[in-house]
Amino acid sequence: MSLRQVGKEGGYRILLPALMLVLAWAGLGCAEPSGVAGLSHQEALRQGEAMYRFGILPSGEPMQAIVQGDIPVDGTMFSCESCHLRGGLGALEGKIITLPTNGRELYKPYIKAAEETLPKWGSMHPSMQPKELRPAYTDETLARVLWVGEDPAGRVLSYTMPRYELDERDMAILVYYLKNLSAELSPGVDPTTLRFATVYSEDADPQRVEVMLGVLDAHVRANNGQSRLQERRAKEGPFYKKKKSTAYRKWTLERWVLKGDPSTWPDQLEEYYRKQPVFALLGGMVPGSWQPIHEFCEKNRIPNVLPITDYPVISGSDWYTVYFSKGHYQEGEGAARFLRTQDEETRSRPIIQVFRDDLRGQTLAKGFRETWQLLGQSPAEERPLAAGAELDKGLLGGIYAEHPSATVLLWLEPRDLEAIKIPEQGQGRVLIGSARMLEGHLGKIPETLRQSLYLTYPYRLPEDMAKGELVLRSWLKMKKLSLSDLRVQSDMYFVGWMLAGVTMMMENDFFRENFLDAIDMMNDETYAIVTYPRLSFGQGQRYASKGCYLIQLGPGPQPELIPRSEWVIH
Repeated sequence: MSLRQVGKEGGYRILLPALMLVLAWAGLGCAEPSGVAGLSHQEALRQGEAMYRFGILPSGEPMQAIVQGDIPVDGTMFSCESCHLRGGLGALEGKIITLPTNGRELYKPYIKAAEETLPKWGSMHPSMQPKELRPAYTDETLARVLWVGEDPAGRVLSYTMPRYELDERDMAILVYYLKNLSAELSPGVDPTTLRFATVYSEDADPQRVEVMLGVLDAHVRANNGQSRLQERRAKEGPFYKKKKSTAYRKWTLERWVLKGDPSTWPDQLEEYYRKQPVFALLGGMVPGSWQPIHEFCEKNRIPNVLPITDYPVISGSDWYTVYFSKGHYQEGEGAARFLRTQDEETRSRPIIQVFRDDLRGQTLAKGFRETWQLLGQSPAEERPLAAGAELDKGLLGGIYAEHPSATVLLWLEPRDLEAIKIPEQGQGRVLIGSARMLEGHLGKIPETLRQSLYLTYPYRLPEDMAKGELVLRSWLKMKKLSLSDLRVQSDMYFVGWMLAGVTMMMENDFFRENFLDAIDMMNDETYAIVTYPRLSFGQGQRYASKGCYLIQLGPGPQPELIPRSEWVIH
């Protein structure tokens, strides 16, 4: 009988006895987890994770499944994670509710009440106990629901739930993974405390670091100040006592200061983590690339929430760090998408990228290069300049002599643009630069250059910031802080605002994957952030602000920022 033919009429019983033997196989009586199907504990989890997250069998082939009763699908299209999320705690999408698939929830009865609101069963009269909707799963009934879609109560699940075509060994591995998924609270959590850390380097701007810490500390104090109310409620009866003892946690915030060369940072981070494991990293600040911290978090599966960095790691698959944006890369990306929307004549002109051969220039150029290529356009010519070299004032003249109609991207600093001259043959040609590179110096850009120069601007426009700034100022005043760095304080205000909501949403499920899943399920936010027009979240999305404006500068020493595009989405 093929697995596709297995049904609730009894065919699954052919496979279940063999499955139970496989589940019992390998090292009974060992003190350490023994694994399953002849695999070690870690290898079984690795293979099970590939099945759960990617729909890939231990053989390397895609899992096969049936949906809607008779439609065969590739398991990579319908992985368990896509509906039940990384942590297995389920999700809500419109009217569709996906229930938890982790062992802690599956292997206990499902009742029609939120467990944390209930006193212990022994203190309730049977007539008051909420209805049991299904008994606890066993290994056998969990395999059954995955094969044929029938739960321990005999209820047939929606046909949108895939019925997986797995042999008994592969099923044993998947069941073993689900039993261990979100089974124990993550490091950094104990019965009373949720521990966080923030990371910054000793060469980071000390004033900005102080501002960042001031806002984060204020959030910690605000959260912990609620403990008095929670403790009073805990004395009022079993309902609050249950909630207080299982869900509420005080916060602590460690400082992890990185010293010396970035090549030594991974070892420093590992040592900090060895001495005091934390649940997640909040914010953070280093002057260069965030890559060492990013890789540490990926390796140890530690969430890193919204660091302040211009140089995030650009990845389509890494998961544990959530960034405000792609930083300077996003500006290059925005320039490419802006040019792609122009008319055919403009798009067909030669494009020259001029940039300083340093981290900032390379990142801007890379953002444009990779996006322009992704959009199917011909490669731009690149002219890197030595980091400290004097700019040739005739640079544009030489470019236009070779390419009279060229669009030139000038990823250059204020001192360069102050000195640059536009030759007669370049009048009216489009130049693109970075507003972030020119911050504090916009009024020094020559008026003649402003007529041709478009700037990438990845923030909310100044005229749209008043309402959010008022909210931020009011909050800072309540916390006895003054407004001294709008962007840092706005960003860290949002981190704490988001953290309060997400930890409440997690209830007592303090698993790192659930923490990030909860962030992914947040609504788009425009109110609690001053510096960006919108922060958007979604499953697996790791860059919350997703675009930039193209602006020009008005006249005068304090030029108006004039938008020349809508928000360009990456």
